[in-house]
Amino acid sequence: MHTRHPFSSLTPDVVLDALEGIGLHGDGRLLALNSYENRVYQLGMEEGSPLIAKFYRPKRWSSAAILEEHAFVGSLVEREIPVVPALLIGGQTLHEYNGFRFSLFARHGGRAPELEHRDTLAWMGRFIGRIHAVGALKTYQHRPALDIESFGVEPAGYLLEHDFIPVELLEVYRGVVAQALDGVRRCFDRAGEVKTLRLHGDCHVGNVLWTDAGPHFVDFDDSRMGPAIQDLWMLLSGERACQSRQFGDLLAGYEDFYDFNPREMHLLEALRTLRLIHYSAWIARRWDDAAFPVAFPWFNTQRYWQDRILELREQIALMDEPPLPC
Repeated sequence: MHTRHPFSSLTPDVVLDALEGIGLHGDGRLLALNSYENRVYQLGMEEGSPLIAKFYRPKRWSSAAILEEHAFVGSLVEREIPVVPALLIGGQTLHEYNGFRFSLFARHGGRAPELEHRDTLAWMGRFIGRIHAVGALKTYQHRPALDIESFGVEPAGYLLEHDFIPVELLEVYRGVVAQALDGVRRCFDRAGEVKTLRLHGDCHVGNVLWTDAGPHFVDFDDSRMGPAIQDLWMLLSGERACQSRQFGDLLAGYEDFYDFNPREMHLLEALRTLRLIHYSAWIARRWDDAAFPVAFPWFNTQRYWQDRILELREQIALMDEPPLPC
C-alpha cells in the first residue's frame, strides 16, 4: 500500500502552529519558496520583518548533523563573513513540532551574481577563500564526505536497481556509468592526496544573493567535507578557454585568504561527473514526494536518459583531457 509522504501533512496551519510553539506570532501570510529538498516558507510577522522558515526533510540529516552545520555558519558570522545563519530563538537554532524539525532565518534580498564580470568573480573568490579558511579549522563529525562511493557508486547502483531507466537503455547506462566512474577514479589518482575541509557544498549562483555590498551565501544544507575545488567549479561555464579565465579570476581573490592546491584541478571534471550521477539518483530517491513528479515530469522518459548517457560520454572524454591551467 502506498503511504503518504511526511511533507503531505505539513499544512499551512502546521507551519503557523510551529511558529506559535516557539513564541513567535505570524500575521497569517505564508509564501512557499522554491525548495524541493526541504520545505521553505516566508512568513509574515505581527511585528517586524518577515522570517524564513526551513522545515527539514525527515530522516535526511540527524539533528547532530544539522546543528553541526549551524555551528559552522555561526563561526563564519563571527568572522563577519556574509552568510545567513539560523536564528537563535529560546536558546536554540533547531526546533521541533509535530514530527518536523525546523529553523528560522532572517530574510535577505538580492539578485544572482553577474559572473561575466571579472571583478565579481574575484569578489566571490575572496569570500569563498574566507569560508574555506574557517572550514579548514575543524572537521565535521556527523556529516558525510564528498567521495566516489557516496556520490557515484552508491547513487549509480540505486538507479540501476530501480525502475526509472527505460529497459532498452538499462544496459547502455550500466556500461557508460561504469566507464565514467573508472574515469573519476583515474582523476582522483592523478590528484593524489588532497586536503578536505568543511565546504558550502552546493555553491552555485542560486545560493548566492548579490547586492551592492557584495555576496551573501545562503543554504549550507549540503555542507560536508570535501576538496576546496567543489565550491569553485560550479561557478564556471562556457568553453575551456572561458572557464580557465574564470577560474583565474576566482583564484585572484581566493588566494588572498586561502591557498589553493593546483593538484585539485585534476578533480574538476570528476566532481562534475559525480554531481551528474548523484543528481539523477537524488530525483529518483524523492519520487514518492508529490512535489518531484510535478517539478521533474521528464525524469523517467526515454529522452531524459538518452541525454544523461550522452552527458556521461562527454564527461568520459573530458576527464581524459589535461586539467585546466591555474
